[in-house]
Amino acid sequence: MNRPMRTRRQATLASLAAELGVSRTTVSNAYNRPDQLSPELRRRVLETARRLGYPGPDPVARSLRTRKAGAVGLLLTENLSYAFRDPAAVGVLEGLALACEDAGVGLQLVPASPGREDVAAVHRAGVDGFVVYSVPDDDPHLAAVMSRPVPTVIIDQPQLDGIDRVGPDDAAATEQIADHLVGLGHRQVGVLCMRLARDRNDGFAPVDRQQEAHYHVQRTRLATLAKKFASVGVEWSAVPVVERFEHTVDDGASAARELLDANPHVTALICTSDILALGALAEAGRRGLRVPADITVTGFDGVAEATRAGLTTVHQPVLEKGKAAGKLLLSAGDRVAPKVITLPTELRVGTTSAPPRTAEERWFGP
Repeated sequence: MNRPMRTRRQATLASLAAELGVSRTTVSNAYNRPDQLSPELRRRVLETARRLGYPGPDPVARSLRTRKAGAVGLLLTENLSYAFRDPAAVGVLEGLALACEDAGVGLQLVPASPGREDVAAVHRAGVDGFVVYSVPDDDPHLAAVMSRPVPTVIIDQPQLDGIDRVGPDDAAATEQIADHLVGLGHRQVGVLCMRLARDRNDGFAPVDRQQEAHYHVQRTRLATLAKKFASVGVEWSAVPVVERFEHTVDDGASAARELLDANPHVTALICTSDILALGALAEAGRRGLRVPADITVTGFDGVAEATRAGLTTVHQPVLEKGKAAGKLLLSAGDRVAPKVITLPTELRVGTTSAPPRTAEERWFGP
């Protein structure tokens, strides 16, 4: 007959204190408040704990006592890989992580794939507050966050009354791009934009969809472009706008292909992100179009890849955006009124924008 395996009972805080001949508070301080012990006493406590197999204080029990989880939650309504793939998201994540490191707290990613209605991950998250990164105003995960009695800071979107927020002035930033293109003489333009709502649309976005977009950053950028081009006689309803649900270079290329196949006389592609613009540049090259001699391409964000490509774009400080959001969240207990931090932007004119070719130039070549 097999005998059951005998295992040594795991040491507890009480048994470790008894072994050392000290109080349980002393043992606890060795882990949680090391400044309260001499280096020699703390070393003796930790060495004895290792010898007896004591794993340290239970973090769950500690959080129940203190009502603090010691972590910040980042709500990202994308697949988890997006946080490590998209350059702007990577910058925001790094900035937020730096703020958490400075404060000695952890960072917990709470991803929610597009289209998912299950908000259990938000309710399960053991965090002291949430940073919400760029979600639509009707997202159920956002509603779940707002139901939690913890501080919340929003990065970019949506704009909610009474809630801290960090982001650029999207209208002013987009106006810089619009002024640049109008000043160059572009009137036959097309737009490639990121998703406008939670329902999937990979194709042309009519004006009513633009105006009713639940992603207010995209809505603001499109409305600003519409207003500026209308001021120089361009009927916005005639401007082709192609939307992509996913945000990759390949999606930018396919959007540019769709737009240019239907509108070959467009002289400028205005992209609401650098990623889409990089795809547009790839598609222009595939078609044998010279940038900017044959077509102008602009972006938004100022990510490193765009800088290397010489893209004309609006630069925004994405790392500082994440860092500012983290600091704002971690200082929420010191304020009674909500705070909005508006980050600076800068139009950086690269090698991808120039005046449009005249009809004669297009017909007879360079």
